[in-house]
Parts: sequence; structure tokens; C-alpha cells
Amino acid sequence: MTSFSADYFARPTVAVAQDLLGTVLVHTEAGRERQVGRIVETEAYTQDDPAFHGWGLYDEATGTLQQEGRGIELFGAPGTAYVYLIYGMHWLLNVVTEPEGTGGAVLIRAVEPLEGDGVMHQRRSAARRRQDLTNGPGKLTEAFGIDDAFHGTMLTEPPLFFAALEEPRSFDMATSSRIGISKGVERPWRFFIDGHPYVSPATPSDQA
Repeated sequence: MTSFSADYFARPTVAVAQDLLGTVLVHTEAGRERQVGRIVETEAYTQDDPAFHGWGLYDEATGTLQQEGRGIELFGAPGTAYVYLIYGMHWLLNVVTEPEGTGGAVLIRAVEPLEGDGVMHQRRSAARRRQDLTNGPGKLTEAFGIDDAFHGTMLTEPPLFFAALEEPRSFDMATSSRIGISKGVERPWRFFIDGHPYVSPATPSDQA
């Protein structure tokens, strides 16, 4: 299974968010079964987006970028992991996109387990259904053992990386407003495999 190079992520964020659907997230750990999940849901965030963690760091009028502040890593090397905590308990996995110096990231919202169910069940013992293992951004990071130790690492090589399946499935892509935001709700930048059982059950922000 060959991982995507940094060039794959050095592209427009929306395109990367769409193209990641149907590809896989892979975590290899010494002494544990490999965990592999087919990506079924993503969200895109860009530097001109008020819901972006790096919002305000780039001044479009002057073309200048502040050198520090929350989310400055989102302007870094494409393919870098941006991992943050929400509600004081859930880690979320994002991958930095766009050429270095331009802000962008894709949030991985849900995956379908393909390998490593045993490890995932150990980490997500509260999950009553198989879908509940990974049908949300905080669930999938717990199932895959992803936390802030991965923040700033490159997602282009083991132990944590993205790759294409040898025999990709065809599917219909659907879009909606993103989840859990109060700004930028008019942007239809949540992408998911239509009808897939592992898509998160959350309500889009423009309908909440």
C-alpha cells in the first residue's frame, strides 16, 4: 500500500477533500494489528474561511502572513497532521493542504473499518454497533489511537498515512454544510459518500 506524497496535498483544499473519499487512512503500530479505514466523510477549510483555525493570520489586502498564532501550522508543509482537542476530550485529525504558505486543511470526519477491528473495539469498548467505532471524527481518532503525539508529523509515511486502494469502489458523492460551526455555514464543504452507513449522523450547521 503506497502512501500519498506531499504533492497530493499541495492542491486546492476542496479538491483534496473530495479526492480523499474512498481512499484509506492507515495506522501501523509495532505489536498491534494494522488499522485501515476507508474515508467516507471529509470537510474542507481554507484561509479565507471564518471557520478556519488560522482565520485572521493571513491579511489578503497586504498579502502578509503573521508568523505566530493559533493555527499557524495550517500554513505549513502540505501533508502535515494538524490534531486538536474539542470539548476537552476528543482529538480531531486534519491534514494540511495547499502549497506551503497558503492556509488549508481537510478534516477527516468518518471512516469505514477495513482492517484492525479488534484493536478498534478495544479502544472503543463503548461502541454498541460496528458503525459506532468510526462514524465521527472523535470516534475514529480514538479507534485508531490518534492523539496530539501526531500533531506536526507528516502523514505521507508510516506510522500514520493516507493511501489509495488497489481496487477503488465507485460511489456517489454528496455535499452539505459543515458540522458544528457557527461561521461559514453557507459553504457546502462537507463531502461524504452518499448513503454510506459509516457517515456521521450529525446535523449540518445550516440546519441546526
